[in-house]
Amino acid sequence: MTLQHPIRPEIAALMDIHPEVAQALSAGRAVVALESTIISHGMPFPKNVEMARGVEDVIREHGAVPATIAVLGGRLKIGLTPEELHLLATDKNVQKISTRDLAVTVALGRHGATTVASTMRVAALAGIRVFATGGTGGVHRGAGESMDVSADLLELARTDVCVVSAGVKSILDIGLTLEVLETQGVPAITLGSTEFPAFYSRQSGFPSPLTVETPEEVARVMKAKWTLGLAGGVMLANPVPLEAEIPATEITPHIERALSDMNTLGLSGKETTPYLLGRIVEITEGRSLETNIALVRHNAAVAAQVAVAYASLA
Repeated sequence: MTLQHPIRPEIAALMDIHPEVAQALSAGRAVVALESTIISHGMPFPKNVEMARGVEDVIREHGAVPATIAVLGGRLKIGLTPEELHLLATDKNVQKISTRDLAVTVALGRHGATTVASTMRVAALAGIRVFATGGTGGVHRGAGESMDVSADLLELARTDVCVVSAGVKSILDIGLTLEVLETQGVPAITLGSTEFPAFYSRQSGFPSPLTVETPEEVARVMKAKWTLGLAGGVMLANPVPLEAEIPATEITPHIERALSDMNTLGLSGKETTPYLLGRIVEITEGRSLETNIALVRHNAAVAAQVAVAYASLA
């Protein structure tokens, strides 16, 4: 099997592809992209390094090759060395970068940890079609006044990558997020459930627009979508494992408290999500962090299965 999505030479000149990832891409084998913001801004050291290495191992155990993505010294990194991973986990100068920030970070030779949106874009440039993350961004609460809508949604509308997450982050307006995804023509599909999940919780109170039962079905959806010329990504919502779940009735008051604290501090923009997730970890005395790690590992396993199935179809 040969490479299905050749990298344009002018883009390849800006990339450093880890040998393990390069070999897999050349052979047409399954590769799963991973974001780096969760490492630099989502968890404390050394838990972030342990999580990142553990997630990469999960992907390998399920037959795929992990490719953690970041920008270091202005270079697009597709797969990280242990030294690069440690830098991301410890260097306070690493910026959280979305698609908007990619060109500046590359041109000025800076370090950047990629969000869902920018990871999608770089993954697509490298020819990777499956990406595992924790939760997907969306429409923020109060967006009618703030106009705060995650770039993740626009990237899903235009970039051909399947994003496997535990649904939309619970701190967001899930109902409005699903409406925007519908408007943008993005399939929001839940694996094995008719209810859309809410990150920490298996249930959000919103029915899932679409449902599939197996990773193989997801791969067939991806193949059909892009064969039909329907540009853009696929959102695969993978409910958090039951044993790791924090039920909505329990987590909702904590989220409301964190939102109130954030508003008191006057935070906005890209500062909001890291603050809220960190504050919820404090309020739950670490329980939400353990749930976060469990759902990321679960998403990685499912993403690897989807990638293997898609590679067999491509």
